[in-house]
Amino acid sequence: MPDPVEVTKNLLPPRIPWNKGKLIGPKPPLRPKHVWSIRTRLQVEGRTRDLAMFNLAIDSKLRGCDVVAIKVEGVAPHGYAADRATVRQRKTGRPVRFELTEQTRQAIDDYIRLAGKKVGEFLFVGRRGQGNCMTTRQYARLVSEWMSSIGLDPLLFGTHSLRRTKATLIYRRTGNLRAVQILLGHTKIESTVRYLGIEVDDALAIAEQIDI
Repeated sequence: MPDPVEVTKNLLPPRIPWNKGKLIGPKPPLRPKHVWSIRTRLQVEGRTRDLAMFNLAIDSKLRGCDVVAIKVEGVAPHGYAADRATVRQRKTGRPVRFELTEQTRQAIDDYIRLAGKKVGEFLFVGRRGQGNCMTTRQYARLVSEWMSSIGLDPLLFGTHSLRRTKATLIYRRTGNLRAVQILLGHTKIESTVRYLGIEVDDALAIAEQIDI
């Protein structure tokens, strides 16, 4: 007599791997020309919120879950954007500081003024209303839309592309892994090496240049 378990297995449809047809791996950072193209498009289209969010994501180098959870006082404690801000990362629980460039501060100030944002509110809200921050899924959809708007493949680029953009540029210009580690909020420099896609030999070559 056939085994009932085997019969049941044969009747079930074949399981489809979760990554079937998807591109798996680290999302590449944006190039400076991509950043400027997206900024220009958002400015021309008058998308004040999206411009503030995009600029803040680039400058802060935060994960998507931390970008959407930022409250007004996190970047504008006195009603206008500060030069620097501190956010506690949800993944590690550790605080990380970041700079806000002049164009980012201007974009945030314009958005806060037009949206009537107040201290205590989430900076970016979604469809669930003022008491809730935008979801990471909605943020990811926005990022895909931004990428598509300038001809980039949204399957190749994602929210981590924004997180990696400035960090990668800083490393390429300075070779300072420790600085990038601090800015990304990594506890181990090995994590920074993997995140930036730096080969071990490159990391050692940098270390050999440092004479204590």
